[in-house]
Amino acid sequence: MKQFGPFRLDTVNQCLLHNGVPVALPPKPFAVLRYLVENPGRLITHDELLDALWPETYVQPQVLRTYMLELRKLLGDDASHPSFIQTLPKRGYCFVAQVVECTAAPNKRPASSTPQQAHSPSRAASTFGAPSIIGREDELALLTAQLQALTRGERRVVFVAGEAGIGKTALVDAFCHQIASSGEAIIARGQCIQGIGGKEEYYPVMEALSRLCASPFGETAGRILTRIAPAWLASGHEPENALASNSQPARERGLGDLCAALEELSADSPLILIFEDLDWADDSTLNLISALARRRAPASLMVLATYRFRKSTTEHSLKPLKQDLLMRRLCIEIQLAPLARKSVTDLLRRELHQEILPEGLDAFVHQRSEGNPLFVIATLHHLIALRFLVRQGADTAVRWERRAPLHEVEAGVPDALAQMIELEIERLTPAEQHMLEAGSLLNVAFPAWAVAAALEKDSTEIEEALDDLARRLYFVERAGEDELPDGTRSAFYVFAHGLYREVLVQRQPEARRARRHIRMADCLGRLFAGRESSVAREMAMHYEAAGDWSRAATALHAAARHAQNRRADRDAAELLEHALYLLENLNPVNHPPIARDLCSDLAVVRRLLAQDSLFEESLSGKA
Repeated sequence: MKQFGPFRLDTVNQCLLHNGVPVALPPKPFAVLRYLVENPGRLITHDELLDALWPETYVQPQVLRTYMLELRKLLGDDASHPSFIQTLPKRGYCFVAQVVECTAAPNKRPASSTPQQAHSPSRAASTFGAPSIIGREDELALLTAQLQALTRGERRVVFVAGEAGIGKTALVDAFCHQIASSGEAIIARGQCIQGIGGKEEYYPVMEALSRLCASPFGETAGRILTRIAPAWLASGHEPENALASNSQPARERGLGDLCAALEELSADSPLILIFEDLDWADDSTLNLISALARRRAPASLMVLATYRFRKSTTEHSLKPLKQDLLMRRLCIEIQLAPLARKSVTDLLRRELHQEILPEGLDAFVHQRSEGNPLFVIATLHHLIALRFLVRQGADTAVRWERRAPLHEVEAGVPDALAQMIELEIERLTPAEQHMLEAGSLLNVAFPAWAVAAALEKDSTEIEEALDDLARRLYFVERAGEDELPDGTRSAFYVFAHGLYREVLVQRQPEARRARRHIRMADCLGRLFAGRESSVAREMAMHYEAAGDWSRAATALHAAARHAQNRRADRDAAELLEHALYLLENLNPVNHPPIARDLCSDLAVVRRLLAQDSLFEESLSGKA
């Protein structure tokens, strides 16, 4: 474990700690930080970082700038007066903080933990008989601590937040299992449904009350509701039989009456109201949560609500409510971060029912899933469906083994995930879908000017539209600005997950992708007119993706000569060899005149490399 300032980098579990508290950091930014920390006090060039972290893959240099912005924000670093990461313009980066080796504190809990959290997660699980939940032991302990507060008559409001598939429901299920096993509290659970929240007020509340009245506590609940809040019960029915349909006018239901009834119900046994997917909730449900949080009378009552990071209009009412309650210390928020590498390994062991995993499986799945539990499981099933993982042996000796190297897995998104992502994309307008599709053709990071070029639109209008998307979508973020050769500035954006980008790429017809790639390459040529060689490699990538082999080879030739001018002969040789490889797609009769020049330049570069090799051997012999 390496320490710098108040931070510790745990390279075994692949996580970052700030004063002992885990900090959410996706795999790629973690890899960038790790490389910097493991090479402190020296210049690390852009090319060195790209080669180390993305071997055999072309990645736009601006991706590094995106990750550096993210790391500086997380570390609280100032680019003008850096304490950790110094930028050396046009050269690279240097990690300037002092790095020391230290030992991990295996049982250390976050400093903000309550005394109840000091018990080991495994012990808490066994005490209540709860099913194991991987990578969320601290969060489960925090919920357990909130439950203890209810026994002192302290009401609690807890928000559990995270992206789709991060494990919000799994955490709540584990917590409910603990409670059900111990009989410590009454649970009433309701779920907000997309498309219903705006039409039916109190939908999740009515579902929770219905389940409550159908539970073993139903008779007591019905009796209290009948006496204090009769408008929340069905007219003409016995209390234990049914609740009112949600068509009963909301004006007949007083929030104060329901709050008083719930508080009285919690007098004998703590009451936990669970509302899932609160980002789809109606304003009336949010008003109830606000009222329950603000009432001053003691009550053994907890509201536990989950919501997805979403920037859509349905979150606008939730966001100010949550921020106000946080400011007044009337609630807490648990944000679920991606799973660390070790937790992904444990999850795979559990799913495959074996301790020793096939070689490289956990690293591959962690990289592809970026620590999202839903993506971990989907990726695993995808590998099994493709028969990269197969069952071998018989009876008790059956185990999963790798049938082929994982690097041979074809790029693709598991069907279930692809369908989920497609549904989110289909909610956007056609123009918005086209913008994201165009952006996906570059990389995880993409600039507004390139999207504008691909769609033949005005760059300013595209940037404004992408800013609007970034405010509304959780899987797209604005990451900074680039200065173009003419002095103008253009914003660039990033996809939160590479899988979203892959879906957006694959949903485009091949001919459309080709046209967009060529437009972006041509735009690069115009932007860098007079010094096209500096972006020739990127132009070649676009022409190659479009199947324009001749123009791709010409661009690679320019990139190779640019490399030769920098005395990067090995890079030049690789570029020339790749250019000749691309020309093999053409009929030899149709080879452009550049083919002869490529062969000539490659022969020169190879002679230079051979001379360098002989020189190094002679130096080695003298030594």
